[in-house]
Amino acid sequence: MAPFTMRGRLRNIGITKKRLKLHRKPKKNEMKVMQERLKRLKTEMEEISDEQKNVREGHRQVREKIDAIEYECEQLKKETKMMIQHSARTQVKLALMFRILKAREEGDSAIVARLAQLLREIVEMEKVIS
Repeated sequence: MAPFTMRGRLRNIGITKKRLKLHRKPKKNEMKVMQERLKRLKTEMEEISDEQKNVREGHRQVREKIDAIEYECEQLKKETKMMIQHSARTQVKLALMFRILKAREEGDSAIVARLAQLLREIVEMEKVIS
């Protein structure tokens, strides 16, 4: 419809009146309600902020506990590795001792001397490592 007709003008006037009604000044009672609502929102925001701080603190504590557990796990792995190595060295020494006894029973003094020397060297290496 063309804007220069009378119908279009009346319709445009009606729209502007509606717009004017939307931009009216709020009454005192409405202002109080809005202020109360604003106060509630502020307190809720403060509560949410406090909760977020508590959550962050909880996350920090969990991270510290996880780090401590990981450190302890690494220490236990090192200790376990050392125990396995010690056990393996002990088994080797026991096997050598058993072979020395067998060689003595058979009367083979050359093998006894060689195995005994090897056992001494292993014991000396353990002393150096420790």
